[in-house]
Amino acid sequence: MQRTKGIKRAQFLAGMASAGVAAAVLPAAQARAARGGPRRHGVVYTVGAGETPGTAFSAARMRKDIRAIRDELCADTVDVTGDGVERLTATAAEVAEQGLRVWLQPTLGDASERGILEHLAETGRFAERLRVHGAAVDLSVGCEFWLFVPGIVPGADVFERIRNLLDGKVDPVAMQRRLDRFTAKAAAVGRSVFHGRLSYAAAQDDKVDWRRFDIVGIDYYSYFPHKADHVRELSRHLRWGKPLAITEFGTCAYVGAPQTAGMGWDIVDHDRTPPEIKGHPVRSERTQATYLMQLLDAFSSMDLYAAMAFEFVTPDAPHRPGDPRHDLDLASYALTRTIKDRPDDPASGWHWEPKEAFHALAHRYRSARTGHRHAH
Repeated sequence: MQRTKGIKRAQFLAGMASAGVAAAVLPAAQARAARGGPRRHGVVYTVGAGETPGTAFSAARMRKDIRAIRDELCADTVDVTGDGVERLTATAAEVAEQGLRVWLQPTLGDASERGILEHLAETGRFAERLRVHGAAVDLSVGCEFWLFVPGIVPGADVFERIRNLLDGKVDPVAMQRRLDRFTAKAAAVGRSVFHGRLSYAAAQDDKVDWRRFDIVGIDYYSYFPHKADHVRELSRHLRWGKPLAITEFGTCAYVGAPQTAGMGWDIVDHDRTPPEIKGHPVRSERTQATYLMQLLDAFSSMDLYAAMAFEFVTPDAPHRPGDPRHDLDLASYALTRTIKDRPDDPASGWHWEPKEAFHALAHRYRSARTGHRHAH
């Protein structure tokens, strides 16, 4: 397991009074609670090794992205997720330094249980260092364990596990028993290293013993034509009497994507070289933006702890204008489109451009931020 080298980056927090970042965040949260809606408006930022040399993790790029999340998207919370302790901790420290709330969620997958729990423990220790030095930070012990942790659902990888679930090749009782066992282990590890608020990102239909956690976390991808149906579905998660965070919400930028209930990504034929888009989906950034706004309308009538849009950028799903067969951005949930300088070169540089969903979300988040300022 890699040792964290980035802890020095967080030492700026050592000189902060305990009321520093937290004091800046809490009044706004209280104002939100008074009016309803999410107390924290966030976005998911995924860190990873990258699938090509051109999309490898870059600390310099990450720092620019976090500034854009703060200044352009106007989010106040960043869900730092993915794997690699150094990438996670460097990004979490940057989020804290930029004065934003950190939702830190390690999601190492397809490793041994011991490896996943050690990865969680090391990340959680860093989260605790941030917390004790005054940063606003919550720790999530992981995401949809049945998907990422081998042995809960049969299958060699994420895609095979999903197929086995969709094809009914899973014993639900045995799966739930294994899921409960690992979730309990992860919660215990999280508690042992982190003394702030603990959560977990569950799929919306998962059965979780939320008594183990301080915040109920739900990845939410339902589609309903009416706001009341979303509110009704989400309200059942309030029965635990604990804060509710929407840890993911979003869709892809093509007609009909919201109706796929979280399977919008499944339009890529990975058996082709290069991968191809299946069928003839019609690109529509307006569809993506409209769905996010509809969900935020529903969230606005609930006192949610947080709502975090999925996701800021997906470097390994580049947009190819004029080539819909290879426009992998169609299968991306990102608020931005990735543009490669040289589309066929794995080592090519790239940049992102905001989609309609980015602009729509920024308008909402900016209005929320301005409203809270005026409330004080």
